[in-house]
Amino acid sequence: MSDKPEQRVQAVERALTILDAFSDGAKRLTLNDLSQRTGFYRSTILRLAASLDRFGYLLRDEDGYFRLGPSLFRLGAHYQQSFNLADLVRPMLSRLVQETNETASFYVRDGDRRICLFRQHSPKTFRHHLEEGAALGLDRGASAHVLMAFSGEPGPLYDKVRAQGYHISEAEREPEALAFAVPTFGPDRKLIGALGVIGNLSRVTPEGRVMMLDAVQRAGVDLSRRLGMPG
Repeated sequence: MSDKPEQRVQAVERALTILDAFSDGAKRLTLNDLSQRTGFYRSTILRLAASLDRFGYLLRDEDGYFRLGPSLFRLGAHYQQSFNLADLVRPMLSRLVQETNETASFYVRDGDRRICLFRQHSPKTFRHHLEEGAALGLDRGASAHVLMAFSGEPGPLYDKVRAQGYHISEAEREPEALAFAVPTFGPDRKLIGALGVIGNLSRVTPEGRVMMLDAVQRAGVDLSRRLGMPG
């Protein structure tokens, strides 16, 4: 569809912008938080929030905080079921956590951001923490560079990622974060997402780096095969 003004409904876009304010993983936000994140007047937010609440997309607690409603969970479940990704990805994440003892994640690209679609945390007490559904930028991080590279983004960095088939990032998005990511493909070698692990930079030995990269690469090949990529 073309992006003509008459094909856009401002009220709908504003309502979706309010929901998108939670995309960084925030569990609850105040009215002021929503105003700052969306740029909307408080009165506008309250008016739209009433309609979102009516359909179960946004709830307001007794203390005035807003949180996402159950209708989004229902739609998210339908989204995952429609692609059957969870049944294929989650076992791979579990395998990576068992092999590396670090947190494993699966990201997909959504326009100019990446979404953490599935995640399994490391059993270690000190670990990288991010919730499923969180939206991050595409300018930093191993999975971000992989998604950009295999979406056809030009540039020396992405040429290198495409050539080696993976990316390793060190403290790019967060201090002490060491991440490894590989692309996963479906039929016709269409990019599905980025599979990776993330650990603590100071505790991963040189041998551990080799092991983690090998584990991610093997899991990426296996997952792509299961997703239908031709051999």
